This record gives sequence, structure tokens and C-alpha cells, in this order.
Amino acid sequence: MSNPDSLPDVTPLKSKPDPEHQKPLNTDDIDEEEEEDGDENDVEYDDEEAKGEVFGEPNRLKPQSREAQFRSEKLKMDSLLQRMQSGPVSVRVHDVIIKGNTKTKDHVIEAETEVLNNVGSMQELLKASQIVNLRLQALEIFDSVKITLDSGPPELPGTANVIIEVVETASPLSGQIGAYTKAEARSSTVEGSLKYKNFFGYGDLWDGSLAYGYDHSAELSAGVFLPRFKGLVTPVTARAYLLSQDWLKFSSYKERSMGLSLGLFSTPYHDLAYNLAWRTLTDPSQMSSRSIRRQLGHNLLSSLKYTFKFDRRNSTMRPTRGYAFVSTTQIGGLTPDSRSLRFLRQEFDLRYVVPLGFYHAALNFGVSGGVVFPWGNGFSSRPSSLPERFFLGGNISPVCALGGPTALWGFKTRGLGPTEPKRQVNNENADPSGVDFLGGDLAVTALADLSFDLPFRWFREKGIHAHVFACAGNVAKLTENEYRNISVQKFVESLRSSVGVGLVVPTSLFRMELNYCYILKKLDHDRAKTGVWLTFSAAS
Repeated sequence: MSNPDSLPDVTPLKSKPDPEHQKPLNTDDIDEEEEEDGDENDVEYDDEEAKGEVFGEPNRLKPQSREAQFRSEKLKMDSLLQRMQSGPVSVRVHDVIIKGNTKTKDHVIEAETEVLNNVGSMQELLKASQIVNLRLQALEIFDSVKITLDSGPPELPGTANVIIEVVETASPLSGQIGAYTKAEARSSTVEGSLKYKNFFGYGDLWDGSLAYGYDHSAELSAGVFLPRFKGLVTPVTARAYLLSQDWLKFSSYKERSMGLSLGLFSTPYHDLAYNLAWRTLTDPSQMSSRSIRRQLGHNLLSSLKYTFKFDRRNSTMRPTRGYAFVSTTQIGGLTPDSRSLRFLRQEFDLRYVVPLGFYHAALNFGVSGGVVFPWGNGFSSRPSSLPERFFLGGNISPVCALGGPTALWGFKTRGLGPTEPKRQVNNENADPSGVDFLGGDLAVTALADLSFDLPFRWFREKGIHAHVFACAGNVAKLTENEYRNISVQKFVESLRSSVGVGLVVPTSLFRMELNYCYILKKLDHDRAKTGVWLTFSAAS
């Protein structure tokens, strides 16, 4: 994928002689922006066409020399530059010509060039060409994309042809392997994936991946991405997966899921997906609490999930200005099966970053919240589904965890919230302090993070900086008529909080923090500690 800040490979219009008394678009004028950035010799000329035509024998025109023609072309471009500086130069696209696609279908490329049909000036044509170039490279099926702007037919003055030359990827098969830390995982995972590009020529991307965690969690999945399917204006994705997660240490259960995820609609700000999965919860330890045992067994997940997201921050690893907002709405129970989980889940996350103007300092504020509730007959007295509840804590940075309430500095994975004593099989050997963390139906978190450069040149060059932070959060139960016992005052009084200071090492793959956290408030069964924490976080 190309860098959005760099100009795409757009070659200016080639020159063609104008008919007598014709004042069409001077096709060489498309070169003007290239002329600003480059040398005059960067302009491509068609020598054969530039020589001009030979008309009647008695008054035969003498062909121009190369030097004279070059001076003429230079004058035309200088004239166009002045015209474009003074106002729009009218032009419209006559034809889009595609070359080099031996395997890729024409309509796949044409779908990314629709913006060219709406241009009305030369300035708009140059901008539209940049957009088309970036869109084609974003398909990840071309090694290079070159766009040439040429003059239209002589009989159609003020027109241009757009020639798109692509080089299809020489290595359609690629793979990668790496170690990552995810918000929902209690430890790192090793992940490997294989990707095959453009197998059928529709811009399709096929991939398979395998992830294994040190906590014995594992995921095997395979999927396909189609940029255009049956004339749809947005991409379509489909993925089948097998997932196994081990939560025995925290909540005395294991989760296994087999399902299919289908992306129905996707734009830069909106995403709509459908998920169908058969899920099984088990307790091999036979030590789970009563609330956990009631959730064990099989169930069917059939849900529709809508996400609205915009992120105007200048960086996800170290934001120093901008703002971001994410809202996710999920409804489950879209099948008539009695085992289908029926629930409504809503969460949001808001971030705002204030630059302070010294030492590259910035103050990052964030607030997030979420609520989940069952629906249907007797919903107020039924418990919510265990995997859909909110669990706070974990070995990640809240700065990177954009999407909803997840992390708090100084609290371990699933380290706070409602608890229930585990089943004691042997009263003499059982741990009397053993509890299951049940999660909550309502969760709220807030953070403030002040980041700033250190007064050492080597640290600044490497992007290493310091930060001072504070965070607070809470989880509460609403279902089974518990909402009657909760009030705003009780919820605020039971907020957990922490402060600290640390060193941050941002990289292109993850953000590493070495922090000293001080716990301001926690409850009896919370798993939190004052001391040194090392966290690794990927951008959300």
C-alpha cells in the first residue's frame, strides 16, 4: 500500500497538435503539477506526434526542430500554470484505458476509477488520478500502478484520456509470523498466516491463519476478501473459524466456538457484520461457582454488529493531537432456535488529545462505557450471556485500547468486578479465597495520560518518551433484577483507580510501556498491585 502522503505515479498528458482555429484543452497542460516538482526533462513527449502533420504540397510546412518544439511545449505549460493559478481549467474525461491486467478483470479496476467520470477541471482530474492510484494500490494485487493523462480526440476539444498501466504482483503467495498481545488475552500469542492474492482475478484475497497462546488458547481461521462482488459498492468479507479460549484461572470455564463471520457493509466510517457460531462452555476443573455452572453447555450465537468509527488522531501509538470516537451496537438472537442467545450490547469510546506546545507534550483524555442486556420474555430476571459481558483489566495500555471499556493500569486480566466463591470440593485443600470473576452488564472507564519528550537526544530520535497517567473504572451487574440495587452514588463510590509514571517505547508493530503503578482504590477480591508493570500493546 502506498503512503498517502506521497504523490502517486501520474504521468502528464502527452502532446498532440491542435487543429486549426481550435482552442481545446492543451493536453500538455496536465504536466503542470509535475513541472512544479520536477525538472523539465521529466516531461514525456511523443516525438512522432509532436512533429506535426504535412498538408498540401504547394505550401508544405517545415517540421520543427526538437529544440524549437521543446520551447513551444514549455511555453504552453507555463501558460497553463498561470491559468490554473488564476482559476479552474475546464476538462472532462473522454475515455479510461486499462493496460497490463492479464489476470485481473477489467471491471475490478473500472470500479475504482468511477471518480474520474465526475471531474470538470484539470485540477480535479489531477486529484482524482491520485485517488485512483491509491485505491488500486490498496487492493494489494499490483506491484505498481502508473496513470498517464493523454489528450482526447482532436474532434473533441477540452477532453482527456486516462491510461492506467498496472503490473500484477509477481508473488501472489505471501506469509508472516509474529507475536502479539491482545486486549482479550491474558498473555501473548504467536500467530502465523498465509495469503494468496487475486486467485480468480476478481481482486480476491484468500488467507488462512493460526494463532496459539501461551495460555493454551488457539484459533484457526480462513477467509476471503472481495473488493467488488455482484456490483456491490462496498467490499465483502467472509471468514470461517475455530476458536478455543481458556478462562479457567479467572472464571473457571473454557470456551470453544465454531462459526462464520460475514462482512456485509464496510466504508471508512461504517461497518456491518453478521456472525453465526456454535459455542460451548465447559468446566474441566469442576470448581466453577454456581453462576458459572448455570452458563455451561451449548448455545447458538446469531448476531448483527454495527460499528461507527472515526479517528482523527495523528497516531495510534503516541497521539499528540486530534480526536477519535467509536460506537458499536450488537443485537443477538436473530434465529428462532431456543438456544439462540438474545441480547443487546452497546459500547462507545471517546478520545481527545490536547497538544501543549512544549517537549512534544500532549494530554490525552478518554472515556468509554458499555451495557449489555438480554431481551425477550422475562428478560429482567434472566442473566446475560457470560462471554458477552464486560471484563476489565489486562496487560495492555488503555491509550491503545480504542473500542470500549477494557483496560485499567495496574489491574490484572479480569481483575475486578462482581465475583462469586468457587465450588469447594474438598474443604481441607480448597483455597477459601478462590473466586470466579463474573464480569458485568455495565462498565465505565476513564483515563488521562500526559506524554512528553525526555531531554536526551537519543531518546527523542528513537521516539522513546515518558508519560504520567491516571485511570478509573468500574463494572456492575444489572440483570436478574440487580438494577434495582444500583445507584449512581454506589457506582461512583466503588470506582477503582490508579496513577503512575512510566517510559514508553513505540514501534511500528506495538507500544511497550515500563510503568510504576500505584493503586489508589481497589476492593477485597480485586487483582491489582502497586509496583512495576511491563505491557505490550498493539493498536486497536
